[in-house]
Amino acid sequence: MKGSFNKIIQSEIPVLIDFYADWCAPCKVLTPILKEVKEELGDAVKIVKIDIDKNGSIAGRFQVRGVPTMILFKEGTALWRQAGVLPKDQLLTTLRQYI
Repeated sequence: MKGSFNKIIQSEIPVLIDFYADWCAPCKVLTPILKEVKEELGDAVKIVKIDIDKNGSIAGRFQVRGVPTMILFKEGTALWRQAGVLPKDQLLTTLRQYI
């Protein structure tokens, strides 16, 4: 995953990485929100889910201490970061600033 992760975040299209865990209740709340955000924004943003239990080195690299944590990348640069669940409208407003 490590090599492909670096390639994913180098995209010119903003990439929202959702660091999550299967055991995390708030992560389960965030999943349908992200689906609705993707439906609304379409190809203007990529959304990638990263399981911290299976990809601990990536989570460590970005100092993810709690889940869910979302980090928005564009061309390899982290532009925005949020720990916890955001309401759909707030997340859409934030993402539109970077599209």
